Amino acid sequence: MHINKNDQVLILSGNYKGRKGRVLKIFPETQRAIVEGVNLIKRHTKASQKNPQGGIVEKEASIHISNLMVICPKCNEATKVHRATHTDSVKGNKVRVRACKKCGEMLIKST
Repeated sequence: MHINKNDQVLILSGNYKGRKGRVLKIFPETQRAIVEGVNLIKRHTKASQKNPQGGIVEKEASIHISNLMVICPKCNEATKVHRATHTDSVKGNKVRVRACKKCGEMLIKST
């Protein structure tokens, strides 16, 4: 997948087109992702110990990853992601990393 958790992404289509957000969760089997503050839905919830009030809760729903584009942290633009080989400075091994198609900067997976 070209998108990972905690990536900054741009929404390409739909009601939230043009908005930016951070990826909260990825569902690889269905090719969907939950983006912070995007595709909000309302759910009626019963009162529980975790939520003693109950009522209507607004939360994010998933969006298909084909509608998302990664924003490069260096050039701060939406870009395609490609796989590049990088030589590890410590061990000298070749490692495949995600990189920005425009500026070539490595996209580090943040946790």
